Amino acid sequence: MDLQKSSDATPAPAATPVELRASDADRDRITDILRDALAEGRLTPEEHSERVEGVLATKTVGELDRFVRDLPAAHTGRATPAYASAPNRPTAGAIPVDADESVVAVFSAAVRKGRWRAGRRIHAYAVFGSVDIDLSEAIFEYQQVVIKTVSVFGNIEIRVPENVSLRGNGGGVLGNFEVHTMDSADPDAPVVYIDGLAVLGNVEARPKRGKLVADILDRVTGRLNDRVADRVDRGLRKHLDR
Repeated sequence: MDLQKSSDATPAPAATPVELRASDADRDRITDILRDALAEGRLTPEEHSERVEGVLATKTVGELDRFVRDLPAAHTGRATPAYASAPNRPTAGAIPVDADESVVAVFSAAVRKGRWRAGRRIHAYAVFGSVDIDLSEAIFEYQQVVIKTVSVFGNIEIRVPENVSLRGNGGGVLGNFEVHTMDSADPDAPVVYIDGLAVLGNVEARPKRGKLVADILDRVTGRLNDRVADRVDRGLRKHLDR
Protein backbone atom coordinates (compact mmCIF):
# COMPACT_ATOMS: atom_id res chain seq x y z
CA MET A 1 0.00 0.00 0.00
CA ASP A 2 2.81 2.38 0.88
CA LEU A 3 4.56 1.55 -2.38
CA GLN A 4 1.40 2.39 -4.32
CA LYS A 5 1.05 5.70 -2.54
CA SER A 6 4.69 6.50 -3.28
CA SER A 7 4.33 5.73 -6.99
CA ASP A 8 1.17 7.84 -7.26
CA ALA A 9 2.70 10.83 -5.55
CA THR A 10 2.88 13.90 -7.76
CA PRO A 11 6.41 15.31 -8.00
CA ALA A 12 6.94 18.87 -6.90
CA PRO A 13 6.79 21.29 -9.83
CA ALA A 14 10.14 22.59 -11.04
CA ALA A 15 10.96 26.19 -10.32
CA THR A 16 10.30 28.59 -13.18
CA PRO A 17 13.22 30.73 -14.41
CA VAL A 18 11.97 33.80 -12.52
CA GLU A 19 11.91 31.80 -9.28
CA LEU A 20 15.53 30.66 -9.54
CA ARG A 21 18.03 32.02 -7.05
CA ALA A 22 19.99 34.96 -8.44
CA SER A 23 23.74 34.51 -8.90
CA ASP A 24 26.49 37.12 -8.65
CA ALA A 25 26.61 37.14 -12.47
CA ASP A 26 22.87 37.95 -12.60
CA ARG A 27 23.31 40.85 -10.16
CA ASP A 28 26.35 42.14 -12.06
CA ARG A 29 24.32 42.15 -15.29
CA ILE A 30 21.63 44.33 -13.68
CA THR A 31 24.08 46.72 -12.03
CA ASP A 32 25.83 47.17 -15.41
CA ILE A 33 22.49 48.23 -16.95
CA LEU A 34 21.87 50.64 -14.06
CA ARG A 35 25.36 52.11 -14.36
CA ASP A 36 24.87 52.73 -18.09
CA ALA A 37 21.47 54.28 -17.42
CA LEU A 38 23.09 56.68 -14.93
CA ALA A 39 25.72 57.68 -17.50
CA GLU A 40 23.00 58.25 -20.12
CA GLY A 41 21.00 60.47 -17.77
CA ARG A 42 18.04 58.08 -17.51
CA LEU A 43 18.50 57.76 -13.76
CA THR A 44 19.44 60.33 -11.15
CA PRO A 45 22.29 59.47 -8.74
CA GLU A 46 19.74 58.94 -5.99
CA GLU A 47 17.65 56.57 -8.12
CA HIS A 48 20.78 54.68 -9.18
CA SER A 49 21.97 54.28 -5.59
CA GLU A 50 18.55 53.12 -4.40
CA ARG A 51 18.20 50.55 -7.19
CA VAL A 52 21.71 49.15 -6.72
CA GLU A 53 21.02 48.63 -3.02
CA GLY A 54 17.85 46.77 -3.97
CA VAL A 55 19.71 44.58 -6.49
CA LEU A 56 22.30 43.53 -3.91
CA ALA A 57 19.52 42.49 -1.51
CA THR A 58 17.49 40.59 -4.14
CA LYS A 59 17.37 36.78 -3.99
CA THR A 60 15.57 35.64 -7.16
CA VAL A 61 16.01 36.32 -10.87
CA GLY A 62 12.42 37.49 -11.24
CA GLU A 63 12.86 40.18 -8.60
CA LEU A 64 15.93 41.55 -10.38
CA ASP A 65 13.98 42.45 -13.53
CA ARG A 66 11.82 45.01 -11.74
CA PHE A 67 14.84 47.28 -11.22
CA VAL A 68 15.43 47.67 -14.97
CA ARG A 69 11.94 47.11 -16.38
CA ASP A 70 11.64 50.78 -17.40
CA LEU A 71 15.08 50.94 -19.07
CA PRO A 72 15.58 50.28 -22.82
CA ALA A 73 18.74 48.19 -22.28
CA ALA A 74 16.76 45.60 -20.33
CA HIS A 75 14.65 44.82 -23.42
CA THR A 76 17.56 44.45 -25.84
CA GLY A 77 18.68 40.90 -26.61
CA ARG A 78 16.32 39.22 -24.17
CA ALA A 79 17.02 35.85 -25.78
CA THR A 80 20.73 36.11 -24.90
CA PRO A 81 21.64 34.41 -21.59
CA ALA A 82 23.20 36.43 -18.78
CA TYR A 83 26.48 34.60 -19.36
CA ALA A 84 28.03 32.05 -21.68
CA SER A 85 28.79 28.85 -19.79
CA ALA A 86 32.46 27.87 -20.04
CA PRO A 87 33.24 24.26 -21.01
CA ASN A 88 34.19 21.88 -18.19
CA ARG A 89 37.34 20.85 -20.05
CA PRO A 90 39.73 22.99 -22.13
CA THR A 91 39.48 22.89 -25.89
CA ALA A 92 41.34 19.91 -27.35
CA GLY A 93 44.82 20.88 -28.49
CA ALA A 94 44.66 24.37 -26.99
CA ILE A 95 46.82 23.54 -23.96
CA PRO A 96 50.38 22.15 -24.31
CA VAL A 97 51.43 19.04 -22.39
CA ASP A 98 54.53 20.68 -20.93
CA ALA A 99 54.19 23.34 -18.28
CA ASP A 100 55.04 26.96 -19.06
CA GLU A 101 55.93 27.37 -15.39
CA SER A 102 56.22 25.14 -12.31
CA VAL A 103 55.71 26.32 -8.74
CA VAL A 104 57.25 23.87 -6.24
CA ALA A 105 57.29 23.94 -2.44
CA VAL A 106 58.97 21.06 -0.55
CA PHE A 107 59.14 21.77 3.18
CA SER A 108 58.92 25.42 2.15
CA ALA A 109 56.64 28.09 0.67
CA ALA A 110 56.32 29.36 -2.91
CA VAL A 111 54.33 32.40 -4.04
CA ARG A 112 53.34 33.82 -7.44
CA LYS A 113 51.50 37.13 -7.24
CA GLY A 114 51.44 40.67 -8.54
CA ARG A 115 51.71 41.67 -12.21
CA TRP A 116 52.99 38.45 -13.82
CA ARG A 117 52.23 36.68 -17.10
CA ALA A 118 50.13 33.53 -16.77
CA GLY A 119 51.02 30.82 -19.28
CA ARG A 120 48.68 28.25 -20.75
CA ARG A 121 49.77 25.52 -18.31
CA ILE A 122 51.06 25.94 -14.76
CA HIS A 123 52.12 23.06 -12.49
CA ALA A 124 51.95 23.48 -8.71
CA TYR A 125 53.42 20.95 -6.26
CA ALA A 126 53.26 21.26 -2.48
CA VAL A 127 54.95 18.52 -0.42
CA PHE A 128 54.92 19.39 3.27
CA GLY A 129 54.84 22.98 2.07
CA SER A 130 52.52 25.70 0.76
CA VAL A 131 51.96 27.22 -2.68
CA ASP A 132 50.10 30.48 -3.20
CA ILE A 133 49.16 31.38 -6.80
CA ASP A 134 47.44 34.75 -7.09
CA LEU A 135 46.12 35.55 -10.59
CA SER A 136 44.10 38.57 -9.49
CA GLU A 137 46.62 41.00 -11.05
CA ALA A 138 48.15 38.66 -13.63
CA ILE A 139 48.34 39.32 -17.36
CA PHE A 140 46.34 36.73 -19.27
CA GLU A 141 47.95 36.21 -22.68
CA TYR A 142 45.71 33.21 -23.39
CA GLN A 143 41.99 32.69 -22.89
CA GLN A 144 42.41 29.16 -21.47
CA VAL A 145 44.75 28.45 -18.57
CA VAL A 146 45.23 25.06 -16.89
CA ILE A 147 46.74 24.76 -13.41
CA LYS A 148 47.70 21.21 -12.46
CA THR A 149 47.99 20.78 -8.70
CA VAL A 150 49.46 18.04 -6.48
CA SER A 151 49.37 18.53 -2.72
CA VAL A 152 50.88 15.90 -0.40
CA PHE A 153 50.70 16.96 3.25
CA GLY A 154 50.71 20.47 1.85
CA ASN A 155 48.50 23.41 0.93
CA ILE A 156 47.83 25.02 -2.46
CA GLU A 157 45.70 28.16 -2.69
CA ILE A 158 44.73 29.76 -6.00
CA ARG A 159 43.03 33.14 -6.36
CA VAL A 160 41.56 34.44 -9.63
CA PRO A 161 39.87 37.70 -10.70
CA GLU A 162 36.12 37.69 -10.16
CA ASN A 163 35.34 38.32 -13.85
CA VAL A 164 36.93 35.13 -15.23
CA SER A 165 35.36 31.67 -15.52
CA LEU A 166 36.65 29.05 -13.09
CA ARG A 167 36.43 25.26 -13.46
CA GLY A 168 37.78 22.33 -11.43
CA ASN A 169 38.38 18.63 -11.90
CA GLY A 170 40.14 16.70 -9.16
CA GLY A 171 39.75 15.03 -5.82
CA GLY A 172 41.18 14.38 -2.40
CA VAL A 173 42.52 11.31 -0.61
CA LEU A 174 42.04 12.06 3.07
CA GLY A 175 42.40 15.64 1.90
CA ASN A 176 40.41 18.55 0.48
CA PHE A 177 40.07 19.58 -3.19
CA GLU A 178 37.72 22.56 -3.54
CA VAL A 179 37.11 24.81 -6.54
CA HIS A 180 34.50 27.58 -6.40
CA THR A 181 33.27 27.28 -10.00
CA MET A 182 31.81 30.35 -11.72
CA ASP A 183 30.96 31.76 -15.16
CA SER A 184 32.03 35.16 -16.39
CA ALA A 185 29.48 37.53 -17.88
CA ASP A 186 32.00 38.24 -20.67
CA PRO A 187 32.21 35.41 -23.26
CA ASP A 188 35.76 36.52 -24.13
CA ALA A 189 36.98 36.33 -20.53
CA PRO A 190 39.79 33.91 -19.60
CA VAL A 191 38.83 30.45 -18.35
CA VAL A 192 40.97 28.93 -15.58
CA TYR A 193 40.85 25.14 -15.15
CA ILE A 194 42.12 23.57 -11.92
CA ASP A 195 43.13 19.90 -12.13
CA GLY A 196 44.82 17.80 -9.50
CA LEU A 197 44.89 15.76 -6.34
CA ALA A 198 45.16 16.44 -2.62
CA VAL A 199 46.64 13.61 -0.53
CA LEU A 200 46.35 14.44 3.15
CA GLY A 201 46.56 18.02 1.97
CA ASN A 202 44.49 20.89 0.63
CA VAL A 203 43.83 22.44 -2.77
CA GLU A 204 41.48 25.44 -2.94
CA ALA A 205 40.66 27.83 -5.80
CA ARG A 206 38.26 30.74 -5.56
CA PRO A 207 37.71 34.29 -6.87
CA LYS A 208 39.29 37.27 -5.17
CA ARG A 209 36.46 39.75 -4.75
CA GLY A 210 37.12 43.25 -6.01
CA LYS A 211 39.81 42.12 -8.46
CA LEU A 212 39.09 42.17 -12.21
CA VAL A 213 41.03 41.24 -15.32
CA ALA A 214 42.47 44.57 -16.45
CA ASP A 215 41.74 44.34 -20.18
CA ILE A 216 38.09 43.44 -19.57
CA LEU A 217 37.76 46.22 -17.01
CA ASP A 218 39.31 48.72 -19.42
CA ARG A 219 36.72 47.89 -22.09
CA VAL A 220 33.83 48.39 -19.67
CA THR A 221 35.31 51.54 -18.14
CA GLY A 222 36.11 52.92 -21.58
CA ARG A 223 32.51 52.55 -22.74
CA LEU A 224 31.25 54.22 -19.58
CA ASN A 225 33.76 57.09 -19.83
CA ASP A 226 32.82 57.66 -23.48
CA ARG A 227 29.15 57.99 -22.51
CA VAL A 228 29.92 60.33 -19.61
CA ALA A 229 32.24 62.46 -21.78
CA ASP A 230 29.63 62.67 -24.53
CA ARG A 231 26.99 63.74 -22.03
CA VAL A 232 29.25 66.46 -20.60
CA ASP A 233 30.12 67.63 -24.12
CA ARG A 234 26.46 67.95 -25.05
CA GLY A 235 25.83 69.91 -21.87
CA LEU A 236 28.64 72.34 -22.65
CA ARG A 237 27.40 72.86 -26.20
CA LYS A 238 23.91 73.67 -24.93
CA HIS A 239 25.37 76.14 -22.46
CA LEU A 240 27.49 77.87 -25.12
CA ASP A 241 24.57 78.10 -27.55
CA ARG A 242 22.48 80.10 -25.12
